[in-house]
Amino acid sequence: MTWLAALSATLIVLEYVLKIWAVGTVPENRRPASSSAWLLLILFVPLLGFPLYWLIGSPWVRGRRHEVQSRANQLLAEANEHLPMLPAGVDILPGLASVVRMNRRLTSLPCVTGADEGLYGDTGEFFAALAEAIDAAEHHAHIEFYIVSRDASTEAVFQAMFRAVARGVQVRLLLDHLGSRKYPGRKEMEQALTDGGVDWHHMMPIDPLRRRWRRPDLRNHRKLLVVDAETGFVGSHNLIGDAYGSAANERAGRRWKDLSMRVSGDVVTSLQSVFLTDWFTETGERLDAATYLLDHPDLEPGDRANILQVVPSGPGFPTEPNLRMFTALVSLATEKISITSPYFVPDESLLAAITSAAYRGVHVELFVGEKADQFLVGHAQRSYYRALLTAGVVIQLYPAPTVLHGKYLTIDDAVGVIGSSNMDYRSFGLTYEVMMMGFGGDLVARLQANDEQYRAACRELTLQEWDQQRWHQRYLDNVCRLTSALM
Repeated sequence: MTWLAALSATLIVLEYVLKIWAVGTVPENRRPASSSAWLLLILFVPLLGFPLYWLIGSPWVRGRRHEVQSRANQLLAEANEHLPMLPAGVDILPGLASVVRMNRRLTSLPCVTGADEGLYGDTGEFFAALAEAIDAAEHHAHIEFYIVSRDASTEAVFQAMFRAVARGVQVRLLLDHLGSRKYPGRKEMEQALTDGGVDWHHMMPIDPLRRRWRRPDLRNHRKLLVVDAETGFVGSHNLIGDAYGSAANERAGRRWKDLSMRVSGDVVTSLQSVFLTDWFTETGERLDAATYLLDHPDLEPGDRANILQVVPSGPGFPTEPNLRMFTALVSLATEKISITSPYFVPDESLLAAITSAAYRGVHVELFVGEKADQFLVGHAQRSYYRALLTAGVVIQLYPAPTVLHGKYLTIDDAVGVIGSSNMDYRSFGLTYEVMMMGFGGDLVARLQANDEQYRAACRELTLQEWDQQRWHQRYLDNVCRLTSALM
């Protein structure tokens, strides 16, 4: 046998050994759709599948970041262990109480009271509110966004940060490294932050020259602001103009339409807890809990006062708290469900819960953009439309060129959830997210009123229209659906 033949035989044996290994290894701690997608790629295109799996295939954070994140989660649990499951005297339906208990067990954060201080669907008004809150800061402003860019729209927020530092306020800023990297003027912005005295750091940094390497598909997608442990913001806005720094978007009239909320009360302490754990994870600095985690008087539920529970999630939480919460709440519905998500690629459990709700007579309404801004996710989302329409789900398409980017849902007239998480595989397992669940006050009604605004602009997609899609469009949708499960 020649050396070439021997090498060829060795490679064939090695390929089959690796494939057999993959069949018994890839499915561990992974949902079936994801396992199938990875195995198909590995078995049919091994030269691509194996390197890609070793690069981004693990569903969890490993190494030093895993250890730091575990310690941060432990600190979060210790800081909140003395708090009760619910504020004293709060009555709650048994089914919803079980969701509260699950969220607490998975994230260590309790249900607390908080006041609705405003809902922001207009990006300019949201940035003005951020600037106003930072200008009122006396001790600290903690800012965390997936995308941070300095442009004409966000300049007011940057100037507010600089003014706060000048009067002695501690301003801390976290921004995702890859999330913010591609936008114009990044280096100048970061230098201005340094010169202005802002204590800023990248989240999930990738810098091989400084031995800082992270899986590029794991990102921190959270969006929040906490001022003096008294005022908090959470929602879907990034800190960038609604055209996302693109002249082409400006010319096309493409704008991102978001929804965020301002709150006060004890729920701000929960948002602060999320920021402190992320700060510790990225910097190693443990900020003093007695200084930053304040206990506020409980509010009597009703009107602006809600019972609220912050639910962080991400690769540091392998139990996928956001997915479990979404699925559990959908299963509780008896009358109506409304979901708004820019990227709707549910896993098997969530899809089954949504379609089952529709089959048992619950009015289910899904608000999505007519055209997504991301090719793969947009087509993967479309692959679910027939199953949803067949079950009786009403799909409302927000007209292009607007990108509907809000992330919230309501269940009956009982509970609402708002935050940064999409309903797709990335948000369930690959990106750090934060949601806020609320009931007992005006949150649900406020979100439902926002639905009315969206509904007035949308058009309903019918099953008859969908069945007229051409075969090659359906084929592309299904291929993209398969690739979306590669996590």
